[in-house]
Amino acid sequence: MGQLNHEHAIFLSAGVPDPSAPHFEGEGDSAAIAAAVAALLYVTLGRRQIVWGGHPAITPMVWAVADAMDVKYGDWVTLYQSAVFEDEFPEETAFFENVIVTKAVGTDRTASLEIMRRRMIGENRFDAAVFIGGMRGIFDEHRLFVEHAPDAKILPVMSTGGAAEKLGNKVHAAIEFLDELDYVALFHHQLGIDPNEPRSPQRG
Repeated sequence: MGQLNHEHAIFLSAGVPDPSAPHFEGEGDSAAIAAAVAALLYVTLGRRQIVWGGHPAITPMVWAVADAMDVKYGDWVTLYQSAVFEDEFPEETAFFENVIVTKAVGTDRTASLEIMRRRMIGENRFDAAVFIGGMRGIFDEHRLFVEHAPDAKILPVMSTGGAAEKLGNKVHAAIEFLDELDYVALFHHQLGIDPNEPRSPQRG
């Protein structure tokens, strides 16, 4: 599967559901999705490595939060993108210092995404996966993640809606994933990260 890049990483699978897309899996709460992504970064950045696949609506969110925090986000956020979407990369993709672009299979988006996801998940050691909003790709990434890291924690944030809510029902997630809106407290508790844990390294 490739050389391991990071240990004890957290995998982020997130997206804002688009009702016009063929892989739509249900309405998402865009405000809750943005809040959950921001909370995850606030809790983890400078403490745990975040690995994720770029999404046109999520990449600007991640960049906005990462840029506002006083840590070297390039050391802590690893962004995977498939070359098949190269013409559609959000402009914020260029700002990240740790981007891995995986090969395209012609113009076949499904096959190209499969390659990206297998590398993204297979090249890292994960303690947990967080699923926020999203569409059908959430299920594909969950399937691959469980195959690669069967003992890692699965955290579908059901209150964000979309595929994450359906995934939570499928895996019988704890009720707090459905009802909890204090995402900072949720991630501190579920990821076992002490609020007083220092962030390192700081920007110098």
